[in-house]
Amino acid sequence: MTDVKPEGAIDLDRPWVVIVWNDPINLMSYVTWVFQKLFGYSLEKATELMLDVHEKGRAVVSNGTREHAEVDVQRLHEHGLWATMQRDDA
Repeated sequence: MTDVKPEGAIDLDRPWVVIVWNDPINLMSYVTWVFQKLFGYSLEKATELMLDVHEKGRAVVSNGTREHAEVDVQRLHEHGLWATMQRDDA
């Protein structure tokens, strides 16, 4: 039996992702530092995410519940980074 969802139905189990977007203002070293400070990422992981932002224009930096994503976006904004949240595409 397959699960059929009505068109426009929302999958409540699907997590939210937080995306940081590239901007012309913040230094790469600062973005790396923010990722380490806010999310506890290693220098290697924070640098990898920063390079995704720089080279691809964006990077997913966290995921979870809507409330968790809202907090992460707010914290990133407080540090001057351009961040948004959306439902995970996966």
